[in-house]
Amino acid sequence: MRVPGRPPRARRPLSRRHGPAVLGLAIALLTSACGGGAGGSASAGTAPVPAGERAAVAAQRLAENTVVPLEGDPPAPELPVTVDSSDGRKVTVEDTSRILPLNGGIAEIVFTLGLGDRVVGRDVTATFEEAKDLPLVTRAHDVGAESVLSLHPTVVLADTDTGPSEAIGQIRDAGVPVVVLDPATRLQDVTTRTTRVAEALGVPSAGEALNTRMRKEIADARASVPEGSRPRVAFLYMRGSAAVYLLGGKGSGADSLIEAAGAVDAGVGSGLDKPFTPITSEGLVAAGPDVILMMTKGLDSVGGIEGLVEIPGIAQTPAGMDRRVVDLEDGVLLSFGPRTPLVIDILVDRLHGA
Repeated sequence: MRVPGRPPRARRPLSRRHGPAVLGLAIALLTSACGGGAGGSASAGTAPVPAGERAAVAAQRLAENTVVPLEGDPPAPELPVTVDSSDGRKVTVEDTSRILPLNGGIAEIVFTLGLGDRVVGRDVTATFEEAKDLPLVTRAHDVGAESVLSLHPTVVLADTDTGPSEAIGQIRDAGVPVVVLDPATRLQDVTTRTTRVAEALGVPSAGEALNTRMRKEIADARASVPEGSRPRVAFLYMRGSAAVYLLGGKGSGADSLIEAAGAVDAGVGSGLDKPFTPITSEGLVAAGPDVILMMTKGLDSVGGIEGLVEIPGIAQTPAGMDRRVVDLEDGVLLSFGPRTPLVIDILVDRLHGA
């Protein structure tokens, strides 16, 4: 299930929540992160940065809604390159001077690789600050071939969910190379997709550098997981206005994030072998979550926490009884891109918190 969204809302100012000393540390961590390294890594022989402090910095970073390019000068593409496209084609890219990503997560990778000044347009899910003023080439989630071609792209990056297929065909028939990628639905897909984007744009070394950075950031976040803490977490996808109430299971995307944050996916643990299953009281009781994880728009759509616990079965779970609900903005939680390590930082803190 592909779910667009917007960047997370800011939490209370760091100075109020943590005091001047921690604020200074947070600023230092933020400066380190913006320099291209991990957001406060734990070097050998040093104690991990506490989860609460990492989460505060991550929340501030996400609230700023910007990307952090790799350090140094932008990479120089080595072209031409021929790459495999997920639609079964081989695609040759000869020019990357005008890049058009038709997916927000792909756009984020392009900008983080240092090639943002070559991007000429965006789709509706590219909502981060660096992209928001670019021409929009989609309506809802449908690509307009005429809008794309009017920007004269030299390469288009899409994924298998991008459509309609007729529009992609028109773009390709106009002579524009279209590289199609598999959707990112698991944590491990982040580095795979980064590698493929970097290869398609002729900057494989930059892709390796970004993957190294992200792996380190995720490892540093996981180092802050409290020993012995394994809360059961249920991911609920809800759209109250459309009467959509789903419990996440194996393959939801959230399951890999919950696991990375040192918790147990309650849906998977109760035997759900599909990404999403309609919520029932029996299913919620079987899942027995200690914490409920949701997207912010979904929580808002049911009237916040108080509205959520009115849904049959929610109040009977440990999470419902304790009002333990964690929400992150839609466009970030399952984005599976360069900012995913920040999501792990926040989940480690909030899922294990009292």
